[in-house]
Amino acid sequence: MEIAPPLQLVWWAVMGLFVGSFLNAAIYRLPREELSVARPVRSICPNCKKQLAWYENVPLVSWLIQRGRCRGCATAISWRYPLVEALTSVLWLWIAWESGVEHWDLILARVLVISGLIVATFVDFELFEIPDEVSIGGMLVAPLVSFLTPALHADSRLALELSSGAEVDRTGALLASLIGVAVGYGVLWTIATLAERMYGREAMGLGDVKLLGAAGGFVGPLGALAALVAASFVGAVVGVLNIARLVCFLRRRVSARRSARSWSDSLAAARCAGQMLPFGPYLALGTALALVYWNHMRAWF
Repeated sequence: MEIAPPLQLVWWAVMGLFVGSFLNAAIYRLPREELSVARPVRSICPNCKKQLAWYENVPLVSWLIQRGRCRGCATAISWRYPLVEALTSVLWLWIAWESGVEHWDLILARVLVISGLIVATFVDFELFEIPDEVSIGGMLVAPLVSFLTPALHADSRLALELSSGAEVDRTGALLASLIGVAVGYGVLWTIATLAERMYGREAMGLGDVKLLGAAGGFVGPLGALAALVAASFVGAVVGVLNIARLVCFLRRRVSARRSARSWSDSLAAARCAGQMLPFGPYLALGTALALVYWNHMRAWF
């Protein structure tokens, strides 16, 4: 019996909730050498290390029932946990809607990418690093996924030119993916190297370089460049707003202390503090847009 499209959308949303719970474990465990995604098998409280029962680990519901606290030690559970679960559910629903529920293979490929981007985003926000399992793993998995799901590169002119027929085939998708990895990694590595020589210090982490390399494997070389442009624009806007926020904070403190500190001093201090801005989340956003809306982005660019 065929399942109605609305019910299929609900199914993808619910599956996203449960995968979001797994992503929370990955976000917490991957940066910590003493842990792995597979060990311990059961989820634990980060504070008291109590293993959680199944009813304490139901996405969103358990957090709400327990009022955001561990049942064992009553320590507050970070808002990140329900946020990641809800965000994953919404993004999986969005992918299914935009891809068409009949294209289940394309949906699977895209939600795999989106899930990796979610992990990279939240780890980078917290620790200013991107796990190699996501970046290097993405560079290795992208060609395989592209070969198995040529529709991932259906809107790529390069993949079409490298294919033997009127549509993108497995060979064209595979070659476009490999070129995308090389271009994504190479372009950002070149920018990072030149910036380091200009400023005399590290201007961009290698994790960002590897993440764009992985992104290129899924969205192709031009998609990787579009993702970089989008990430740079959004990151610049957020950076300026962050500096403005810090300037306002410093001026309020100057006023409260009746200090003689000038506006230029406050601006210099805010610019110094505002430099600590992770770039991975904005690369993830640009990649997600290129993954789903490449046709529109290509026309705009």
